Amino acid sequence: MTWFSLEQGEYLELVPDNEGVLQSRVFPGLWLAATELLAGNMQSVLKVLQAGLQSAEHGDFIKKLGSDR
Repeated sequence: MTWFSLEQGEYLELVPDNEGVLQSRVFPGLWLAATELLAGNMQSVLKVLQAGLQSAEHGDFIKKLGSDR
């Protein structure tokens, strides 16, 4: 599975972290355990996603969205 990010008009491949998790650069807290997804281990996929949604980066992102209204 390959995930790309558009940066300065060019699509760059995101590299997973040491635990094999891909992290969105546009939507902080959107984390994907790609290997687990491809293996069909949805419990692990959801666990990683929930960890991302509970991260400080995601909390800051949500606060920023609320202040832009």
